[in-house]
Amino acid sequence: MTQIAEELLYLPVMAKVLEVESLTELEKLFLIQLPDGHSLGNAPGQFVEVSLFGIGEAPISVSSSPSRSNGAFELCIRRVGDLTNALHTLQPGDTVGIRGPFGHGFSLEKMKGKDILFAAGGLGLAPLRSLINQVLDERGSFGRVIILYGTKQPKEILFKEELQEWADRKDVEFHLTVDRGDETWRGNVGVITTLFSKIALNSRNTVAAICGPPIMYRFVLMELMGKGIPETQIYLSLERRMKCGVGKCGHCQINNLYCCLDGPVFKYSQIKGVEEAL
Repeated sequence: MTQIAEELLYLPVMAKVLEVESLTELEKLFLIQLPDGHSLGNAPGQFVEVSLFGIGEAPISVSSSPSRSNGAFELCIRRVGDLTNALHTLQPGDTVGIRGPFGHGFSLEKMKGKDILFAAGGLGLAPLRSLINQVLDERGSFGRVIILYGTKQPKEILFKEELQEWADRKDVEFHLTVDRGDETWRGNVGVITTLFSKIALNSRNTVAAICGPPIMYRFVLMELMGKGIPETQIYLSLERRMKCGVGKCGHCQINNLYCCLDGPVFKYSQIKGVEEAL
């Protein structure tokens, strides 16, 4: 956590919106800059609290990688309620409140030298994108990079230009699927687990990172363990009912764990058996 974040744990700083990009009908990508160009100092997988005075505050995962921060960071925000509806009206030059970064992200050091398998469902690509691009920026430190991404419909696919860049890279294995195709779709149709038949894994040398809707986790975990990947090498990002971000409100508590403090990134071995977490 940066010094500015430590000093303002409970009090948001006012950050400037630099750019706004529409990704789908429901999602927009915001480029945010802290005062005086301070670095957010986040790790891949961490989140910030975003607020608009008089409306509310919500936890949002950082979507950009620290290696590409350049004094600003990106948030992919889905329009689902009062706060996010208001955020979607913002224009470059407007300001938002930011607290953080919070939580424990992905440990890159423990992943180096390993093959990395990413499994993202829907909006789960937004937080995983931070880790994916960090890995790609340090490509020589990792083995194979395999990215599996699934959405319900083609119109819900995020970061389309970036996905094409990943697909075009010779050092990335990229697979995309949709639950239901449309008249223009020529790719794979089926849930994300249908992509596992397309890949072969060295289970002892593979680390998996998963983020998506809760129903996806159970079936992706079955696929990963069926391929022999150890529970200690499977990482899940859980944003379960997080609210305050600092372990005070109890909304995100899972038994003796707090998603905002102990996560949101967990090894599967840490949370195995806690069914409500998945």
